[in-house]
Amino acid sequence: MTDPRTYIPASDALADRVILITGASDGIGKAVAVAAAAHGARVILHGRNIKRLEAAYDEIVALNQRRPSILPLDLEKAGPAEYDALYAAIETEFGRLDALLHNAGMLGDRAPIEHLDVPKWMRTMHVNVTAPFLLTQRCLPLLRKSTDGSIVFTSSGVVPKPRAYWGAYLPSKWASEGLMRMLADELESERIRVNSLDPGKVKTNMRYQAYPAEDRSTLPEPESIVAPYLFLLGTAGKGISGQAFDCQ
Repeated sequence: MTDPRTYIPASDALADRVILITGASDGIGKAVAVAAAAHGARVILHGRNIKRLEAAYDEIVALNQRRPSILPLDLEKAGPAEYDALYAAIETEFGRLDALLHNAGMLGDRAPIEHLDVPKWMRTMHVNVTAPFLLTQRCLPLLRKSTDGSIVFTSSGVVPKPRAYWGAYLPSKWASEGLMRMLADELESERIRVNSLDPGKVKTNMRYQAYPAEDRSTLPEPESIVAPYLFLLGTAGKGISGQAFDCQ
């Protein structure tokens, strides 16, 4: 099996694949969206900040790539009606979905359990676990229309190495990983594969929130780790499911 970290995609590796990327307004999500578009994908940019989404849109258009679509949605506040509208918008414009990247996430508070704010805990669990579940559930009919559907969850280094003071973030990532593996087993007989990627140490806003004293100049840029994402979102990862990969 190809190591996703060493994957070198052809210029048309994602040609005409319809890919929904959550948290695409900055950081890793934006980098993957730009790279996916550069390799032929029809990208759907999700986020809650419209101005940032428009900036990502403009960056893709400036590369003379196919114009992406923008789907603003606040995962913390969205209810059934908003998810139904998202489904309807994708179905109307594209008729299917080839890949879904769950990149959006919330760090929450890093503190001892006894000091954690309960509402903040619940919001973190919702954004990191319940929202991806809801979005996946609603998008499954669209993914079933693809000849090679792919769902990619975002994992973390705290999954294999749990440690103190990570609040709701750590159990949310464990739950996300469990959801990935359960879903991969459920969809084993279908044309939808499900995997996860741990991006590792990357220069992102969430990384800065978690490690404010860290020397950011030592961290790789998000653009340097996009290859594994393109591998799993594209047809190169066909047949691979239920696996957890590292980007670095």
